[in-house]
Amino acid sequence: MRIVIFVILVLSLQISESTALLKERKSLLVGNVLKNYLETQHYRPQNVNDELSNKAFKEFIKKVDGSKQFFYLGDVNKLRKYKSLMDDQMVNGNHYLVIEARNIMMSRVKEAQDFRKVMFEKRFNFDLKEALELDPDKKEFVASEKEFQEHWRKIFKQSVLNRYLSLLEEKKSLEEDKKSREENKKEKKLSENKKAQLKIDEKILKMSDTDLRNKAKKSISKKYKNLFSRILKESHDDYLEKFFNSISNIFDPHTSYLPPKKKEDFDIDISGSLEGIGAVLQEDGSFIKVVKIVPGGAAWRQKDLEVDDVILMVAQETGDPVDLVDMRVEDAVRYIRGPKGSVVKLTVRKVDGTRKLIKIERDVVQIGASYAKSSVLSFKDKKARIGYIQLPKFYRDFDGKGRNASSDVRRELIRLKSSNVDAVILDLRNNGGGALVDAKKMAGLFIKNGPVVQVRDRPGKIEVMSDDDPDIIYGGPLFVMINRFSASASEILAGAMQDYKRAIIIGGEHSHGKGTVQAVYNLNNGPFLSLFGETFGALKVTIQKFYRITGTSTQFKGIKSDIVIPDPFDYGKNREQDLEHSLPWDEISPQKYNIWSAFNYKYDLLKKKSGERVLKNDRFKKIIESINYLKERREDTKISLNLKETMRQEKENEEITKKLKITSENDEIIVSNFEQSLKDSEMIKASDKEKWDEDFKQRKDEWIKRLRLDPGIEETMNIVLDHLSENKMASVGK
Repeated sequence: MRIVIFVILVLSLQISESTALLKERKSLLVGNVLKNYLETQHYRPQNVNDELSNKAFKEFIKKVDGSKQFFYLGDVNKLRKYKSLMDDQMVNGNHYLVIEARNIMMSRVKEAQDFRKVMFEKRFNFDLKEALELDPDKKEFVASEKEFQEHWRKIFKQSVLNRYLSLLEEKKSLEEDKKSREENKKEKKLSENKKAQLKIDEKILKMSDTDLRNKAKKSISKKYKNLFSRILKESHDDYLEKFFNSISNIFDPHTSYLPPKKKEDFDIDISGSLEGIGAVLQEDGSFIKVVKIVPGGAAWRQKDLEVDDVILMVAQETGDPVDLVDMRVEDAVRYIRGPKGSVVKLTVRKVDGTRKLIKIERDVVQIGASYAKSSVLSFKDKKARIGYIQLPKFYRDFDGKGRNASSDVRRELIRLKSSNVDAVILDLRNNGGGALVDAKKMAGLFIKNGPVVQVRDRPGKIEVMSDDDPDIIYGGPLFVMINRFSASASEILAGAMQDYKRAIIIGGEHSHGKGTVQAVYNLNNGPFLSLFGETFGALKVTIQKFYRITGTSTQFKGIKSDIVIPDPFDYGKNREQDLEHSLPWDEISPQKYNIWSAFNYKYDLLKKKSGERVLKNDRFKKIIESINYLKERREDTKISLNLKETMRQEKENEEITKKLKITSENDEIIVSNFEQSLKDSEMIKASDKEKWDEDFKQRKDEWIKRLRLDPGIEETMNIVLDHLSENKMASVGK
């Protein structure tokens, strides 16, 4: 019925209308198409009505002024008259909320711009004892011009202080680099870019403290001048995007409208052709936060950039840094992206509050770096040989010409079996998922046959994906490692192995909890839309939900580990259940399946022994202390504007971080039988082979070091040994 109404609506636009008029009706068309798709295609049936509009209004205010920096309380109250009308405006094209919100924002930005001109004529006093609240949830919209100016005074001051401290850090780093160059008599020939950068560096090295303060003040004034100018240039369409996504996001956080430009960026990211650092970023209030490190990307290989890092500034090989605070994420990534081989310098604030300058050489995402790899692990004083497979993602070339995760894991299992391993560890930590078919096929490597996962769509139709191959590639003891970043396909595989009692799941208390499937609908393909010669973008919408063979959903709750060990990332609020409007956990009917009976795991005994070891392990003690410290720091959202206090806090945070950092390797762990696997996991082009061979020793050393540094792997190995010991005793008893 809705489609029929929509067709009538489109046909009502007279053929004689001019192209200009048709363009004016674009937003009306997009609104109706989006409403139709959301109401008819989204997994969770909802109507775009007054009730949903009330929720969407809150989202809209967040998207327009999420940091509560511009709107007065009176402005928000003035806009409230539209809070139950967003559904109507979506379909009638009369976007009064958008128009009025934009007008108010333009007025407030001009007000802030005028105040900036006054404030930066003055000297900032960093000796005063005052602070700025960064968490918008802990503050209110200002009520008066006086409060508005006081708030912006603190924002300007904090930004200058932050830039000044970054310049001090940069100067210190440059002094160390210069000393290192002077000590290295065999200086390599410098490129023109490097020579140019050294000239800029030398200027900074010669700066006095007063010079640094003035440079910080000048650059921040310029930054906010540009920021305000950019906001003033935001079009009606920019606000309309926020309007549409305020409605889309109420359905669930993974459903969103992609206007033409964002659709283009989305296509680039999906194709894997994007050259950059390999990190997924999102806006978090006034800040740009790292939410995912892409396996095989430059940041993934460089290792310093981490999830939950806030990127404060970005600089190229030459030139001054660009401040990213209060910048839109789509603008920020344009500074971070760049050609392969160029270097980008990121100034980040870690979760513990410390500041760090990270240099990353841009590159395309090297898919091969995220392929499955294996090793044989053992302890020096133990005979048991344990196979270890690391799988960073569930990759697949759907054209059939490339590699896929299930085939590669199959190969690694056969390789490990030929090495006579006594058990296998499958490491799915930080694996955000990928191809569902590979989760199903991979489960089939460990069981005879049977259901693996259930997929339910909106009408309630349930598809059961099963392993129909009776062959078992590996039938020995299996231990699967997960953490809070194990999601989607990882949770399907881990859940199936847990339900069959085929494997013991080891890791943080829960996995990520993303049990939904999204589809991208190209809005240009809608009825009659192609006739209008416009690009309408796309809608990414949740259409299905995953369920385990027991009938329980992987959504929201994730997979619960059989044996819990401290997860270093447990401090964060970055799981599915931490997202607003995420779909809830629920159940459907279970499937019939046969529990694994070749041998049993003594869960309670293994759990007890592991818990006792973890409490005594010094490296786990550091992780637990670090988690508690970072949770405390995460809640402390007020930042000092006093120079001495800020420097004291940063030094204290740096010392605590250094103290809690795990630097000791367990040299009792022997890593063997991995060289061929490491070679096979990389895609080597003829032109790269010589350089790759030169780097291979470093790759081997890094692989061994990573395994020996990881207390999670050490403890999982100990759990394996406990299991083997108990099974041996049981066999002797028989």
